[in-house]
Amino acid sequence: MSELRIGLVGTGGIGRTHIERINTRLQGARVVACADPAAAFGMSVAEKFGIKGYEDPIAMINDPDIDAIINTTADAYHEEYVTAAIRAGKYVFCEKPLAPKADACKRIIAAEMEAGKPLVQVGFMRRYDAGYKQLKDAIVNRKYGEPLLLHCAHRNADVVGDWDNSSAVENSMVHELDVLRWLLGENYKTAEVRYGKSTRKAKEGLHDPQIMILTTESGVRIDVESFVNNGHCYDIRCEVVCEDAILNLPKPATIEVLANTVRGNAVDADYSTRFVDAYNTEIQQWINGCKEGRVDGPNAWDGYCCQVAAAAASKARDTQTIVPVEYDPMPDFYKY
Repeated sequence: MSELRIGLVGTGGIGRTHIERINTRLQGARVVACADPAAAFGMSVAEKFGIKGYEDPIAMINDPDIDAIINTTADAYHEEYVTAAIRAGKYVFCEKPLAPKADACKRIIAAEMEAGKPLVQVGFMRRYDAGYKQLKDAIVNRKYGEPLLLHCAHRNADVVGDWDNSSAVENSMVHELDVLRWLLGENYKTAEVRYGKSTRKAKEGLHDPQIMILTTESGVRIDVESFVNNGHCYDIRCEVVCEDAILNLPKPATIEVLANTVRGNAVDADYSTRFVDAYNTEIQQWINGCKEGRVDGPNAWDGYCCQVAAAAASKARDTQTIVPVEYDPMPDFYKY
């Protein structure tokens, strides 16, 4: 096909950003329609972008004039709309998580296997970041020996008002759960989450920062700091301690700033600028894959594995214990 015709369901901030990036910056596709569970709002977004609006997302998904689907709804709607796209035989890109719970991910997997071909990609954009790809190449090639330890951080200046103690794992460190499993090429064996002294900037009852500790099947030890009310920066770090070298995620190239008697480099305010190139690459490669009849990004099985690890980490947080991470066997369907 000359141009992939995309229908987007979920017209919040990230959905509108994807419409803009596809229709103005990327190649080979166009978002031609949108819908939202809040029908009136979805129709207003369609009018704003000059595309077709649907009051019923399922009707849009089933429209034969739509080739592929992007799902950027709230998490609770993911299973319904991803499954509908699968049953319509259409490729579907779903922002993380694939579904809020592992059982829902398993139902999506069952639907995809019944359809007979991979159709689902999950939006873990960090796999497309240039720095993480450099780390991946160095680890895969074992140029610096075996990886032994990983030290990571996920820091925000602040977070939305409904953030609670579960959000650190399920909304923040979920990105690390996926990208670190991908970097190392192996599953997790155990998970734990520990609280430290909380910042005065956190609302009452919120534990911030938190530390997630993971052990992989081969024994690699990982610690991830989540500090989401630091008040001053968005900062993503990943240090890989190998046998023969220390590998660090490169910092984004930014301008030097002299201000307030300090010389330093500008930093990104949030994920939308820090990972903008990764988002662009991710969606462009998904478009290319759809047109060529393949899924080559994070798939439904990756989405399931992430939610299994997140559930174990959440249980570990609530019980302040070490919890095993136990996956179902991978079906042959996903061994490609």
